[in-house]
Amino acid sequence: MNRPRSSFFNNWLIRGLSTTVGQKLVMGATGLLLCGFLVVHLAGNLLLFGGQESYDRYAEALHSNELLPLAEVGLFVLFILHILLAFVTTRENTAARPVGYAEKETKQDAGVIWQLRPQSTMFLTGAIVLGFLLLHLLDMRFPHVAEAVFGRTGLTNFSSRFQAPEGETAFQHTVRVLQNPLSATVYIIGSLFLGWHLAHGFQSAFRSLGFAHPKYTPFLKGFGYLFAIIIAFGFASLPLLWFTGSMN
Repeated sequence: MNRPRSSFFNNWLIRGLSTTVGQKLVMGATGLLLCGFLVVHLAGNLLLFGGQESYDRYAEALHSNELLPLAEVGLFVLFILHILLAFVTTRENTAARPVGYAEKETKQDAGVIWQLRPQSTMFLTGAIVLGFLLLHLLDMRFPHVAEAVFGRTGLTNFSSRFQAPEGETAFQHTVRVLQNPLSATVYIIGSLFLGWHLAHGFQSAFRSLGFAHPKYTPFLKGFGYLFAIIIAFGFASLPLLWFTGSMN
């Protein structure tokens, strides 16, 4: 008797995610898909520089799209998979590190105050980016939820930025958030950490998918740095220019 296709697919997926190779493949694929989302999201946000009419038209078209809920669910699944696999791979790498490794490395690196290793900072920068993302969702997607949460903690000075006034447009709300000193600071710092994460993550995603060859690895590395810079400074430019009054 043949097994149902859904059962076969689920078993294949579980077996794939239980192996190191499968985890790397999914990690790389989800990472690149999230990079694609960042490009689209930044392109939409840059319409702020075009003025209220163009940005409100974009926001209206986006939120009236019937496929938006489906896209949001898919994006949520990508984030969850990427984050879970980050936890798993970090734990496995830590467990596989031999005892005494840190002591031996310290002796070898005598005289060096701090050596930056991209692999060791990926989890840290990813955690910071996750926190930045959650704040961004509260600011832009669930302002009333954020108002309730911060209101219960007594942070009334900060909660006012989450409460959209009656009749406020998408453009007005976004600009108000970006002009808030706390938000502007967090968004600029979060954007820079996002770029730091992408600087290694972009090229690492291609390596996880098997694109590791001396011929094109240097190109992917250079393009990854360029991509990280564009994304980081693209997002950081929004709060920087609006907060400083350059776009008023």
